[in-house]
Amino acid sequence: MFPIFIFYLSSIFFLGLIVGSFLNCVIYRFTLREPSSLNNKELGSFSSFAKGRSFCPHCKHTLSWPDLIPVFSFLFLGGKCRYCSKRISWQYPAVEISTALIFLLISNFQFSIFNKFSIFNFQTILYLVYLFITSSLLIVIFVYDLKHYIIPDSIIFSAIGLVFLFWILDFGICNLFGIWCFEFEILNPLISGLVAAGLFLFIILVSRGKWMGMGDVKLAFFMGLFLGFPQIIVALFLAFLIGAIIGTGLVLAKKRVLKSEVPFGPFLVTGTFIAFFWGEEIIQWYLNLFNF
Repeated sequence: MFPIFIFYLSSIFFLGLIVGSFLNCVIYRFTLREPSSLNNKELGSFSSFAKGRSFCPHCKHTLSWPDLIPVFSFLFLGGKCRYCSKRISWQYPAVEISTALIFLLISNFQFSIFNKFSIFNFQTILYLVYLFITSSLLIVIFVYDLKHYIIPDSIIFSAIGLVFLFWILDFGICNLFGIWCFEFEILNPLISGLVAAGLFLFIILVSRGKWMGMGDVKLAFFMGLFLGFPQIIVALFLAFLIGAIIGTGLVLAKKRVLKSEVPFGPFLVTGTFIAFFWGEEIIQWYLNLFNF
């Protein structure tokens, strides 16, 4: 059993590295699609993420397979392009490793479901794939908002649509075939999403768009749909707390001034991951702290 478990985790880790490499490609090609950074030739070449071969962003040389092995190529090449010797951004291995680690956490979360229900069927596989795709979209949002101060509508709407699609599939399979399903509550996450989005919309109205953007409203709506109550409270609290700590640190380090713009999406994504994996434990710790 133990060797099988190790093989499973190793496979998930390498899958995460491969997916992370693809996410880097998505993030880069999204940047090329922005009007401010496009010329007609690039627009024609990168109208689809699935088309075109990877190339060095500096010298535009097409990369061969030894240059595209996640993490290992970066280490082997010393963080430099093989052809022009320009530095390769640390974003690439960071996204690949982060994706792999998150996939491992999701797999561990899945094992707890298997142990709880003692079942492994199409539903549990569907849930695993659903979590992998959702986490990948969140990683893209994290990096893209951090770099460009914007959350792409196509990504956040895809994430929201994915949640609704999963609900439909879960409900449909359960009722059509009469098999065990997760039986997620729909009203709870829907209300959570609307309340979270309403809170951010209120902040936008009060600040006249200076503190938040509409992308944050859409992301908050997704967070409520994905997490539900009470995990959404944990996610939002942690997002504001981490944002305040890092923002204060940047001001003290003179990297920012009080009026500087700081993207909030990365903090929301971080809060979402923490609440999803450890939200129940955090809530229980908080209740025990006050003897509730």
